[in-house]
Amino acid sequence: MRASRLLSILILLQLRQRLTAADLAAEFEVSERTIYRDIDALSAAGVPVYGDRGPGGGFQLLDGYRTRLTGLSASEAEAATMIGLPGPAAELGLGAATSAARNKLLAAIPGDGGAIADRMATRFHLDAADWYRGTDTLPHLPMIARAVLDQNGLSMHYESWQGAGEWSVDPLGLILKAGTWYLAARGMGKIRVFRVSNIREPTLAESIFERPADFDLPRWWQAEQARFESELFSTRATLRASAEGCKRLAAQSPRGAEAVAGASAPTADGWREMAMMIEDSDHGAREMIALGAEVEVVAPESFRRRIAALAGGIVALHR
Repeated sequence: MRASRLLSILILLQLRQRLTAADLAAEFEVSERTIYRDIDALSAAGVPVYGDRGPGGGFQLLDGYRTRLTGLSASEAEAATMIGLPGPAAELGLGAATSAARNKLLAAIPGDGGAIADRMATRFHLDAADWYRGTDTLPHLPMIARAVLDQNGLSMHYESWQGAGEWSVDPLGLILKAGTWYLAARGMGKIRVFRVSNIREPTLAESIFERPADFDLPRWWQAEQARFESELFSTRATLRASAEGCKRLAAQSPRGAEAVAGASAPTADGWREMAMMIEDSDHGAREMIALGAEVEVVAPESFRRRIAALAGGIVALHR
């Protein structure tokens, strides 16, 4: 453990030029006294590190010194693909390994390449979560990620909108979609999607399952999304919308934007007719109510009646 920390201190000094004992103590979650002992150990090993006291002081390496001891550990190699995604990496239990792998990779880049890569990382940030959303509490995600990597079977209690039940599955992959984690797992003869936040009491099996040789996670997820959306939004509705309604509808959802893009030319009053796929009359009516009197549903009739019922209830409540 200490040897790994000494190497990490050396790499950080190489990347950041100068760091205080307090900086290093916070980075490695140890005391400043431990950092001073580590610096002494590096000096005793022949590393040209020296320190300056006072404001602006800190530890730094002799100009021109570079280490090539940058080999990745097994956990750091696993975490390398998560570089640039510190939030998701931490949720998977790979936060520290990702940070260490990134530093080693930067230290290994010759010339000014490390500084250029570090500048990119500090000036571009990827935030996978949607606006106005809190993150799910995912205490079991690191265990599930370990099961995916090691091909251990997983037993769990799962709660979905269809009900709760016990599952034994082969975890094949994890997907982060709009800030939400999903597990792709083989269970009861097919590959299914499980929302990680709905998984309760997971336990790892001791046995190792055989992963399907032809399973491609990105390709499978793309096909699964297309299948889900086509089954979910299966009702075709006809709408009329004013110019303002078209703007609101396009901003409301990708389906709304697609409908507006394929709308007819505006009539004399500026309204346009279009087709839009909806889940059902109830869900569709709740979407349209938010657009006010700028959108009219032409068909199907059940859709129109549901909107009228919801609007009547709103009027009665606020009268």
